[in-house]
Amino acid sequence: MTTELPSVCPLDCPDTCSLTVSVDDDRVVKVRGTDVNPFTEGVLCNKVTHYFPDFVHGGNRLRHPQKRVGAKGEGAFERIAWDEAFDIVHDRITDVIDRYGREAVMPLNYAGPHGMLMYASMDLRFFHRLGASLINRRALCGGIKAEAYAGTYGNAPGMRPEQVANAELIVVWGNNVTYSNLHLMPQINKARKACGAKVVVIDPKRVKVAEQADLHLAPRPGTDVVLAFAIACELERTGGLDHGFISEHVKGFEPFMERAREYPPEKAADVCGLAVEEIRRFAALYRETEKAIISVGNGLERNRNGGSGVRAVLALPALAGKFGQPGTGLVAGAGNAFPKTAARLGRPDLVPEGTRTLNILDVGRHLTEEDIDPPLKALFVYNHNPVIVHPDQNLIRRGFEREDVFIVGCDIAMTDSLTYADVILPACTHFEYADLYPAYGHHHLQRGDPVIPPVGESLPNTEIFRRLAKRFGFNDPIFEASDKELMDDAVDGSDPRMKGIKASELPLATALPMEFGGEEAIPFRNVFPGTPSGRVELESVYLTEAYDEPVASYRPLKAAHPLALITPSSDKRITSTFGGLKWSDGTPPLEMHPDDAAARGLRDGQWVRAWNERGEVHLPLIVTDAVRPGVCYSEKGAWFRTSDNMQTVSALAPATHADLCEGACFNDTRVEVAAYQAPAQAAE
Repeated sequence: MTTELPSVCPLDCPDTCSLTVSVDDDRVVKVRGTDVNPFTEGVLCNKVTHYFPDFVHGGNRLRHPQKRVGAKGEGAFERIAWDEAFDIVHDRITDVIDRYGREAVMPLNYAGPHGMLMYASMDLRFFHRLGASLINRRALCGGIKAEAYAGTYGNAPGMRPEQVANAELIVVWGNNVTYSNLHLMPQINKARKACGAKVVVIDPKRVKVAEQADLHLAPRPGTDVVLAFAIACELERTGGLDHGFISEHVKGFEPFMERAREYPPEKAADVCGLAVEEIRRFAALYRETEKAIISVGNGLERNRNGGSGVRAVLALPALAGKFGQPGTGLVAGAGNAFPKTAARLGRPDLVPEGTRTLNILDVGRHLTEEDIDPPLKALFVYNHNPVIVHPDQNLIRRGFEREDVFIVGCDIAMTDSLTYADVILPACTHFEYADLYPAYGHHHLQRGDPVIPPVGESLPNTEIFRRLAKRFGFNDPIFEASDKELMDDAVDGSDPRMKGIKASELPLATALPMEFGGEEAIPFRNVFPGTPSGRVELESVYLTEAYDEPVASYRPLKAAHPLALITPSSDKRITSTFGGLKWSDGTPPLEMHPDDAAARGLRDGQWVRAWNERGEVHLPLIVTDAVRPGVCYSEKGAWFRTSDNMQTVSALAPATHADLCEGACFNDTRVEVAAYQAPAQAAE
């Protein structure tokens, strides 16, 4: 008998959809969307509807604890009991601490599930109490944009994305909405139908939304800050600045404009690879349209100028005074809409004084060069697939191959990273535990309960770390907290946004809207900047103190290779999640402009090698004018099985740091491309 049960999608996506799950004989047989969440409106991406049943029950699912019996990376394991697994983890980590010190241990985790409990709760309590090295995981993705937003608008939420339907101009900047923010597209279509809205898309590729846009600008990767500076210059030149709003609500106008004036449209066009007329047309549309919205994606953060690019884009509605009513402003900062209490949930007060923080991007270097003291000798990999996701893939893979580094792997599936683990702990999918789900793309809080029992012997992350804490002798009551208690620790139940509802008692199949004074967030009507000055800070107090970056700036890139390689989202995977399923197999293509292909004697459909000093990737070529000249395009997240030489596009990316958050610079990848004779199995 089939039962229909409510759930929530936990994957690393801004939309956090509400779901209905069909369950038969304790198996997920079908997943579809519901209109519980008014933003997602019952629509799901194909990845979720097609992949989840196999993800939960397929052959790659981890069902039992295991220990390694072969070489690292070989994938040879044997089944063991949970008690033996915990004993091995305890004894090996204790030995590392005795020999090298507590900071030789580090969690290596990122953003597999986005539920608050599985993402960061009991696990943080455990590692904080252990005294392990802390990790700046935000540097991998999202941290640059978050810091840029915090420095400019503080902790204020942006507008609810449903307000896009009221706009007359929608600027989609570095946000491939059809793959990465699917439910923004219906709002754009509503605005077009109801308001005759125009759409401007800024992306190096003519993505699907750009094909439907009124104007598409394709700047060179890393030059978004220059384009935004040019728009600011045009607003000033043509009388588009709102000096009343600036006087009342903006700090640092002159320092910002001094930088912007260095890049008028004529100069910016040369830097960005655009036509002057395109820049001026965009500026005129923005100036002349009262209800204009900018949706800021994560694409423009992934380069050396990422923080400055985001900051300069965030400055535009403040310069033009486009705030204060639905249909104006920014689609950004949604995570600030929720009354989260991260300190109560993760308990950073347990961290020993002076504990170091390591950048997630530097783990490969630390493992291979042992350039820190104490060296890293034990890693706990969970919610993450680092050998696929990290830049400079070959470097981190060499680190994972070291026999003297103890690796614990905790995941739902046997990923490429887990083949290097010494012990594997099987984790539950979100269909098998309870969790609380805010979002980073909308303003609705949801709760989910298990819809099936745990598959095999798998356990939720919270229970795994609960049991590990007990095995390590951490007997404080905070390590015995139930998932229900953790939910109530996750948010401030006394905050008016919770409407008197305890987080653990939030009704299922409910999406609680976050409201401010009884209405949805409308910046500069009922929510205001949470910066030190209480203003939009174009000269940021916080970013000056944290990074010595008072004002946005542009840093040109000097590269040894001529082609920029960008590696955006896929319609087949969520980063590398689902990469082990048959539907996402197959080598992703490399897309290249006809001029670049002709210059290299390359033709559509042949195999090519893209390489630089860090690695070499073999891909089938698609020649298309959808990609701007000088730029190549290939999807991220593919697993090693799609490659004939065990390298994917992450092998080519630099592990350099951006201007904010020491963040990743994937879009600073520069390569050369030439013909490649693919092996017979790849050609087939």
